[in-house]
Amino acid sequence: MSNSLNLNQLAADIKIWGRELGFQQVGITDIDLSHAEVRLQEWLAKGYQGSMEWMSAHGNKRSRPNELLPGTVRVISVRMDYLPGDTNQIAILKDPTKAYVSRYTLGRDYHKLIRKRLSILAKQIDDALPADYEFKGQNRAFVDSAPVMERPLAEKAGLGWQGKHTLIINSSAGSWFFLGEIFTFVPLPVDTPNQPNQCGECSACLKVCPTDAFIEPYKLDARRCISYLTIENKGVIPEEFREPIGNRIFGCDDCQAICPWNRYAQFTGETDFLPRHGLADSDLVSLFNWTEQEYLNNTEGSAIRRIGYEGWLRNIAVGLGNAPQDERIIAALTAKRDECSDLVKEHIDWALTQQAKVNYRRKRKIKNTSRQND
Repeated sequence: MSNSLNLNQLAADIKIWGRELGFQQVGITDIDLSHAEVRLQEWLAKGYQGSMEWMSAHGNKRSRPNELLPGTVRVISVRMDYLPGDTNQIAILKDPTKAYVSRYTLGRDYHKLIRKRLSILAKQIDDALPADYEFKGQNRAFVDSAPVMERPLAEKAGLGWQGKHTLIINSSAGSWFFLGEIFTFVPLPVDTPNQPNQCGECSACLKVCPTDAFIEPYKLDARRCISYLTIENKGVIPEEFREPIGNRIFGCDDCQAICPWNRYAQFTGETDFLPRHGLADSDLVSLFNWTEQEYLNNTEGSAIRRIGYEGWLRNIAVGLGNAPQDERIIAALTAKRDECSDLVKEHIDWALTQQAKVNYRRKRKIKNTSRQND
């Protein structure tokens, strides 16, 4: 192998190239995730992953990068801001007639954009390697596409610290960003993390959760999380969680929105992440009245596609059940009912029951009464 490779210079170049590609930060880490592996196994043993069987389907590959991609010695971790400009986030959340969609999915699906940028970066790295480099051409990019522990890797690479809500927080950028990785065979110099945990005594994210999904700081029971219930969960939404879900029809951002560090969050400069089809400010009835073809047309290239039309109607039916009593809502639910699957019908029937209640105030938050048994 050629001895002309300057690893320090290559690491510096990678960070420059990453910024030129639109990533706000690039860090490099080794592949030791032994501490994170222990936490993951404990979490899985408790069943907190719910129906996400893929979380345990690959043995230790998730926590051992060199078993997922043999030969890996370093991971290049990147982050990209996604928060669109003022979308009246809190106002929409507080208006029970509106549909709240998690901010990360208002625009185009981030997987394709970030994977494309990472692939370009991987090629730039490859082009910088000597022609006779043993592992030339074998770097691999990941964006939620394989069993990768992206948050512990990002933390080790210096992109931030894992907050009590389990997301990565950066002291100058908050937490509204996507993560991505490149697994590489090149023994690059690793970065020294300079983002110590600064959550302190703050517990705002834990207290604001509508479904009390945090078992304790840094530990989430996904089975209670609104993002899980409205996205990963493909079946019935348990009735105890329907009222606290409110008007959140795809995901939930409460634990991020209240985090004090997000005062430093930067709006995205990526036009692909900007809202499309009015999803940042749509009323529940209008979205519920979409035909399946309208749903497919309006969610083309969006992460919302992953829940399918059935999941879309299920989620919005819950939102309509939580909205103030309205004849227009009752008419929409009734008109759609007979053409829906049994899964959706169950949620429509619940919503109609809720709509029949006079001067009813829904439960905005619930407590996890089983916590002492965990």
